[in-house]
Amino acid sequence: MTDHLPPDLLAMNRRAVIGCAELVRGTAAADLDRPSPCAGWTLADLLGHLTVQHRGFAAAARGHGGDPEVWRQRPVAEPPVAERLVAEHLAAVDAVLAAFADPDVPGRAFLLPEFSPTITFPAAQAIGFHTLDYLVHGWDVARARGVPYRPDTDLVARCVPMARAVPGGERRTVPGAAFRPALPTPTPSSGLDLILRLLGRSPTWPDA
Repeated sequence: MTDHLPPDLLAMNRRAVIGCAELVRGTAAADLDRPSPCAGWTLADLLGHLTVQHRGFAAAARGHGGDPEVWRQRPVAEPPVAERLVAEHLAAVDAVLAAFADPDVPGRAFLLPEFSPTITFPAAQAIGFHTLDYLVHGWDVARARGVPYRPDTDLVARCVPMARAVPGGERRTVPGAAFRPALPTPTPSSGLDLILRLLGRSPTWPDA
């Protein structure tokens, strides 16, 4: 297990997480019932997922990722309340960023049941997963709200090889899969559009 992280990984992760959080912060009550690029989920459902994933990764960073309760997504209350969903998300953002900043994290094994119930992941790999996830989820939130999404080009470039490394196969076709089967990638293809296609999202959603 490595005892160090790539020098810029935590900074990159923070930028992806905060970029997504700022889009969440702007959510209004009228946005909550909008469809999201995550099939079958409204924006309210997506916000619930984003929040519980932060909590799960924070627990994993502290050595408690095997507790199923930290990963359990509860149904969104009806009617959903934007202020509450946003506040819960921002609290989870603070929790995960603080957990990743713990000086003991680089040498810690992360247990991430959604990836494997038994295999642990080095901190650098787990935080990389989280960074890619929130770069893409930032796009999900922006698309659902109908607002622009302009992540920094160096953050996007850093995430391209991570997206290429995400395994394909049957795991992408099961209900609730984080990513759908990859879409064809035009040549040349680069940047955020490439990441989205590699992870099964159409850059032109909802027009596709």
